[in-house]
Amino acid sequence: MGTTYQTVVDLDATPGEAPTLAVVALDRLVALGIVRAERTDCVVGAPLGHPPGPRWASAVTYEDWEPSEGLRIEVGRTVFHSGQDGAEYAVCPHCATRTRFSAGGAQDDGEAIDDRGWMPFRAAMSAWHATGAATVTCRHCGTPGDLPSWGWSDDAYAFAHLGFEFWNWPEFDPRFLATFSEALGGHRVVRVWGKL
Repeated sequence: MGTTYQTVVDLDATPGEAPTLAVVALDRLVALGIVRAERTDCVVGAPLGHPPGPRWASAVTYEDWEPSEGLRIEVGRTVFHSGQDGAEYAVCPHCATRTRFSAGGAQDDGEAIDDRGWMPFRAAMSAWHATGAATVTCRHCGTPGDLPSWGWSDDAYAFAHLGFEFWNWPEFDPRFLATFSEALGGHRVVRVWGKL
């Protein structure tokens, strides 16, 4: 089955706002009983995180299982990604056309990869991670689009300064995501799924 995670990413938080918003949102999650305030060894890739709280089930769609790990908060410029699974396409923020990454071309683990579509995004991701700014010009309409404004299949990527990474939790209820947005001052949030 593997280790899974869901990252709720604040798309609107500026670098200056992110630390304060992280505290505000954590306080809200603790008050709702979703996670606990204390930090323990309960997340992958970090020494400490916030374990599930007594009302964790109110955040999920189905209580398939009790979360075995907790919440890690990521503050700072981050390329949030889905781990081993990438996107099949990106959606232009201007014309809404899909740039597909799978098409006739080189083979990678038995799946065809369209390097012409993927390469501009790969370069932009590196630039955004290093500088916080990058654009990709749409192959279809010819308009440059800020990398964070592109859409991604399967919620594979998000580019932001604040994310809440929940390890091995059942799927979140859409109402919980709306509550998250409210706690962040009405900011747009997106969920990035991941698996190691």
